[in-house]
Amino acid sequence: MFEDLRWFGFGWQEGPDCGGAFGPYNQSERMPLYRSALNQLLAGGWIYPCTCSRKDIQAAARAPHAADEDEPRYPGTCRPSPDNPNPEIRIPKFNWRFRVPDGEQVVFTDGNLGPQRFVAGVDFGDFVVWRQDDVPAYQLAVAVDDAAMRITEVVRGADLLKSTARQLLIYRALGLPPPEFFHCPLLTDATGVRLAKRHDALSLRALRERGAVPESLRKADRFSLHL
Repeated sequence: MFEDLRWFGFGWQEGPDCGGAFGPYNQSERMPLYRSALNQLLAGGWIYPCTCSRKDIQAAARAPHAADEDEPRYPGTCRPSPDNPNPEIRIPKFNWRFRVPDGEQVVFTDGNLGPQRFVAGVDFGDFVVWRQDDVPAYQLAVAVDDAAMRITEVVRGADLLKSTARQLLIYRALGLPPPEFFHCPLLTDATGVRLAKRHDALSLRALRERGAVPESLRKADRFSLHL
């Protein structure tokens, strides 16, 4: 991956391959940081245990499903309520889910797409921060990593725009300053479908082996290779 990224035109000053002041850079070596953040969220009342599987959520009759989401919005099955403040956990393994402040508008300005506004509990629901296999979920891990490494700007694909709203809630709950965000258009094929593993898209290495040149990939919103 390092070789392919350098071929593509990326350069970096610190990381798993070259070290740096904010290591370790392998997430598997950063578990104490993630567990500390999880304990802080638990102490602040931000998270609760959830036994629902993805299949359970998809099967929930009242679970809305936006077209741009990989899964339905969580319907709140395990969420504590005044009538049930401590739902019983009947199985030994469960996820920890972040309780979003329903109705709150999460507002930020994206460096590329401008002002953004998402409503917690409407545009997205309670989300997993720690998985039942005892590892941090994406939303928590990236927030903790960025804060620990003093990241000032996050540049990533536009498909993660809504994740920014979730992560801003995590930053606030942990008392951490958030970075700036810049969301880029996605690389697509000739028909406009984004390149993704689930669509059997070619990897950067495969494109390279078929004769692609870095300049064409960097400059084009859509890339079509004819060999």
